[in-house]
Amino acid sequence: MRAMILAAGLGTRMRPLTNQTPKPMLKVVGVPLIEHQVRRLVAAGITEIVINHAYLGEQIEAYLKDGSDFNCHIQYSAETQPLETGGGIFKALPLLGEEPFLLVNGDIWLDLDYGSLTSQLLVTNTLNGLAHLVLVNNPDHNSKGDFYLADDLVSINYLGSGKRNKYTFSGVSIIHPDLFAHCAAGVFKLAPLFKQAMDDFKVTGQIYSGYWLDVGTPERLASLEAYVSKKSQ
Repeated sequence: MRAMILAAGLGTRMRPLTNQTPKPMLKVVGVPLIEHQVRRLVAAGITEIVINHAYLGEQIEAYLKDGSDFNCHIQYSAETQPLETGGGIFKALPLLGEEPFLLVNGDIWLDLDYGSLTSQLLVTNTLNGLAHLVLVNNPDHNSKGDFYLADDLVSINYLGSGKRNKYTFSGVSIIHPDLFAHCAAGVFKLAPLFKQAMDDFKVTGQIYSGYWLDVGTPERLASLEAYVSKKSQ
């Protein structure tokens, strides 16, 4: 399986830290966020990686190069202007092939073993639907949540019975390229594609209850630094 790391954001909420540095290159315990992601992918057996970038993206390429220093092969999808998540993935599809791929936001942290997420798919080489989302409990900054999960199906509107809990999308998913079958090149978001696929009952999901953080502000970056430092002691 191949993986794509989304790294084309402007990092405006992280300023001034991102005035001269792209957000994926901000360091946690002395290592850039994006290197942590690459190493965790490689540890899970995923060695074909695509990274999109826009703002100061040359720094990412200069640091990671072709990936050989990290025992993987990295290709880049450079954007002259940010294409939003959907447009960025669509542009990179020729590098990702025709099979499902793991998609990871470059500015999130979670302790999930990517290998456990992809192992069944690697064996069967199939995906039940167009996407599989990893969901987490709602953080303070997204207290209302994003999606419902019932009977393994993710939806905007509540389906099924029992507790009506919404969850937050973690930024980690498995995507089938067919999700973009009716798209054209340009600037567009990923969320509407997810929502349409949910309406068609083609999005599955799972709950991850371990440590997760959207590294969206300097304060959260500091919190992550403290967490990783303590964990490594």
